[in-house]
Amino acid sequence: MTQTDRLLPVNEAIDRLETLIRSDRQDGTLVDPLIVGIHTGGVWVADALHRALGCSEPLGRLNITFYRDDFNTLGLHPQVSPSDLSVDVDGRDIILVDDVLFTGRTVRAAMNELFDYGRPRRIALAVLYQRDGRELPICADWAGQELTLGPDEQIHVDGPDPMTARLVSSKGI
Repeated sequence: MTQTDRLLPVNEAIDRLETLIRSDRQDGTLVDPLIVGIHTGGVWVADALHRALGCSEPLGRLNITFYRDDFNTLGLHPQVSPSDLSVDVDGRDIILVDDVLFTGRTVRAAMNELFDYGRPRRIALAVLYQRDGRELPICADWAGQELTLGPDEQIHVDGPDPMTARLVSSKGI
């Protein structure tokens, strides 16, 4: 098996997420959820899920750049686009969506920003790919695929159209 064979194609991972989320909506685990994507890859995945699930409310978008705990240490000089969350989050079920869950720091930053908009009833996490290497106790409620990768491997999601994913390695694998 080659490295690229290990990674499920994006469309298959999104189909898995849709099936899992739809099941939780049907059994009442999720009530009238609002889908919110994390800039940039998470927004791409959230948009695909939003369409597939037939959600009527607008898709929320978070740009968590200023909420990151490594903002100052990385010397980031980003072009920051604003977050767009035009629907009240108080008391709502939120499906927070990202492309890859690795350390958990991006999701922590997104939750901090969400609470600046209000107090959701529940935040559930959907990710295209969940990999090992967590630094914070955060895990996905739904993952399109779970992977164990080497310390030199990363998943890169490119898009938005077409959205593709690939494994990359600092060792040139």
